[in-house]
Amino acid sequence: MKPKVQDTRLPIYSVSKPSVWKRLRKQASPQLFVIVGLIVLFIFQYLPMFGILMAFKDYSITDGISGIFTSHWVGFKYFIQFFHDYQFKTIVTNTLAISFLKLIFTFPIPIILALMLNEVRISVVKRIVQTTSYFPHFISWVVVAGLASVFLSTDTGLFNDFLMKLGIIHHPIDFLSDPHHFWGLAVGTAMWKETGWWTIIFLAAVSGIDPTLYEAAQIDGAGRLKRIWHITLPAIRGTIVVVLILAIGSLLGGGLVGSNFEQSFLLGNSVNSGRSEILQTYAFQMGLAQGRYSYATAIDLLQSVISVILIFGSNWIAKKTTKTGLF
Repeated sequence: MKPKVQDTRLPIYSVSKPSVWKRLRKQASPQLFVIVGLIVLFIFQYLPMFGILMAFKDYSITDGISGIFTSHWVGFKYFIQFFHDYQFKTIVTNTLAISFLKLIFTFPIPIILALMLNEVRISVVKRIVQTTSYFPHFISWVVVAGLASVFLSTDTGLFNDFLMKLGIIHHPIDFLSDPHHFWGLAVGTAMWKETGWWTIIFLAAVSGIDPTLYEAAQIDGAGRLKRIWHITLPAIRGTIVVVLILAIGSLLGGGLVGSNFEQSFLLGNSVNSGRSEILQTYAFQMGLAQGRYSYATAIDLLQSVISVILIFGSNWIAKKTTKTGLF
């Protein structure tokens, strides 16, 4: 006769999952914040998209909101007008030149600064550099334009006085009015204002690297530069790629490296307009100053379509080359 084996298994109890409505009631407070955010997003981001129809219609402000739907359909009339505009070449050249220059010179600086700060071992110095570098991000472009006028003025500008006292120049340089200096002015102010802010993102990525990798590399005899090249940069490659895709997607607007519109609108003038007039300022002038709303909408829509193509294209290239993408 076989001995009786005692069953030691624990009894299995079926736990029924709470229904969706019960979970929503338990999460009522956080869900309320989400709903409010979605309502605001819908009102201010999605409802205004009906205005895109103005780009294809002969709209007049006297027709009111209903005129967006009832105005005469003209198709691509205003797009063709913009392509044949005598300022088309100048405006597109300025927009692309400023955006690409800001991307080339402004994008790598936060990465370099993050790598340098990561090597600083004195915490007080590190905090001071971080604070002073990202503080300009919170200054509005109106204030930046005022500071540029104070420092770069030909009459009382401190920068011109400094260069003249050093003997580098003999006459003040007209940074604010000379068209040949506007692109450099746009790039320089964007670097000063946004470098520290984007450094925070790359510093956060660097801080997530396993310290034992550096210790192992140091034991193997790897110097500081080799540790940066073989450990730090590969570890933050995903963050670099994602930020670069976002920067390319907002290239025409300069969203990640300083607003092109605010720079050109505040620092531009009738004297340097040959280098400062860009798509956004031209559309603003056509729409609000001259009342050509359909024409201005066509320009902005064209810019948005190009931005979408850029972000999808850059994401596809990034996935093919680095196996990392935004989506």
